[in-house]
Amino acid sequence: MIYSMTGFAVAAAELETGSLALELRSVNHRYLDLQLRIPDELRMQEPFLREAIAAQVKRGKVECRINLSLRPSAQEPARLNPGLVQQLALWSAQVREVLPHANELAVVDVLRWHGVLETPALSAEALHATLQTLLHQALVDFAAARQREGEKLKIFLLERVSQIEALRVAVAPRIPAAIAAYEAKLRIRLLEALGNEDDERVRQEITLYASKIDVDEELSRLQTHLDEMHRVLAKGGAVGKRLDFLMQELHREANTLGSKSVDAEISRCAMEMKIIIEQMREQIQNIE
Repeated sequence: MIYSMTGFAVAAAELETGSLALELRSVNHRYLDLQLRIPDELRMQEPFLREAIAAQVKRGKVECRINLSLRPSAQEPARLNPGLVQQLALWSAQVREVLPHANELAVVDVLRWHGVLETPALSAEALHATLQTLLHQALVDFAAARQREGEKLKIFLLERVSQIEALRVAVAPRIPAAIAAYEAKLRIRLLEALGNEDDERVRQEITLYASKIDVDEELSRLQTHLDEMHRVLAKGGAVGKRLDFLMQELHREANTLGSKSVDAEISRCAMEMKIIIEQMREQIQNIE
């Protein structure tokens, strides 16, 4: 399968005391860049989340966002953490010894301090089990979304490969005609300049000319790279970087084909190839 680096999935579940929702979204990136947005109650789950997501996703900028919402009716009143309050008072006194003009801590400042107000702890085991189920569900949906997008990209690329193959086939027969036209033009010029046709000189010039415009090697390499495109797309997996490399090789051959061109139609085909290759390159940036 070909996977896009663009995807989205969400999973949610109801808890005894509220609800838990997990959201995955990603865009293209050179490597795996995983960002977690999780509440403090689930901070201990971060290693598990990173390991599970990294096992499924190889490239892309992935954001995992988790929302834990507790129902007011299910929450016990918050309790003051006296140990932390005492510690804050000690720190405040120590600071004021060094900075006598520093403001004292206000009650509202103390209450806003993280951990001063304690809420009843949720069951870590229940949270982990629920989170594990949600992550599995989200990853399945996430992979399916990226696979659907990847299949569209694969069809797009195969269509462009066929277009380049058609252009390649159109170029090959035009080389002999270009050589024949040059030979006829050369004979006329020699006849006008010398009054006769110097067959030996004509043969030498034609041989030199033919070597300069010979694109058999470029056409052969083009087909080799296009065959590799078919193979890579059929194999699937994390092929984005390999496809990007093939785009560089295809562009090089198309550029050389255009530089050797002595025929307007060949120049047009080479330019059309480069346009198609650029279209492919843009889409390949989204493939894992």
